[in-house]
Amino acid sequence: MDQVLQLGPLALPVSWLVLFVAWQAGSFTAERLVRRRGHTLGLHGWLLPLAGWVGARAGFVWAHWDGYTGSAASVLGILDIRDGGWYPWTGLLVALVYGLVLAWRAHVAGRPLLWGLGLFCALWLGANALSRAVAGPPPELPVFSAVALDASTVHLPDLTGTPVVINLWASWCPPCRREMPVLLQAQRDNPQIRFLWVNQGEAPDVVQRFSAQHGLPPQAVLLDIQGRLAQMLGHSTLPTTLFYNAQGQLADLRTGEVSAGSLGQHLQRITGGTP
Repeated sequence: MDQVLQLGPLALPVSWLVLFVAWQAGSFTAERLVRRRGHTLGLHGWLLPLAGWVGARAGFVWAHWDGYTGSAASVLGILDIRDGGWYPWTGLLVALVYGLVLAWRAHVAGRPLLWGLGLFCALWLGANALSRAVAGPPPELPVFSAVALDASTVHLPDLTGTPVVINLWASWCPPCRREMPVLLQAQRDNPQIRFLWVNQGEAPDVVQRFSAQHGLPPQAVLLDIQGRLAQMLGHSTLPTTLFYNAQGQLADLRTGEVSAGSLGQHLQRITGGTP
C-alpha cells in the first residue's frame, strides 16, 4: 500500500517521490559515464524512460483490459494516466530490453544506460524494502459512526468480516462526480463488498439531492457534516478511496479519481485476488 505525503490540499504518493529521486540518480550516473567517452546520452536519455513508462502503462492496461473496453470514454481512459494504473515490472523489462539492444549494437550510450538503470533499480527496490520493513501493522477500520440517508446508523468497526470500500467525497468535487458511475457499477458487480460513500462537510439536503440525481443507494451514503472521518484518517484530499479487507485492515488507498481498470486492481487486493 502506497503512503501519501499530505501537503495541504495536495497529496503526493511517496512512491512517486522515491521513483523520481532514484531515476535522477540513475540518469546522472549514466550521463557521467557516457561523458567520460566524450559523448552525451542525447535522445536516448529521454527515450529509455519513455519506453519504460509506456511499458508500465501497457502492462497494466493489458492486465485490466475489461475495465477499458466498456465504452468510448473508458477506451480513452487508456491514455488517462491520472488513474494511477501502472505495472512497474513490465516497464523495467521494456527499459532493460531498450538498453540491451543499444549495448548489443555497440552504441556508446548502451552500457552507461544499463549501469544507470541498475542503480535506479537498486535504489528503488531498496527504498521499497526499507519502507515495508519499518512499516507498522496496517490501520484498521476507524472507530467512527454516522447516519446514512435512510436514517440508519453505520458503525464502521461492526463491518469487520466483510471487505469494505470507503469513498470520501463532496458534490462540488469534479473528480468525485466523474468516478461515481465507476464505483456504482463496481458495487453492482461485487455484492460481497460493502461500499460506503461518506460525504465530507455538506448539508443533508445537498447530499440527498445529489445522491438522488446520481442513483446512490441511501443506505450507503453517510453524512459527515464536520468532516471528522477525513480528519481521523489524515486524508483531506477529495476524492480519497480506502480499501479494507475482511479482517478490517487497510489494504489499499487511492487519492484521486479512479477508473474502472485501477478500481479493479484495488478490489483484487481486498478480495484475495492477484494484486
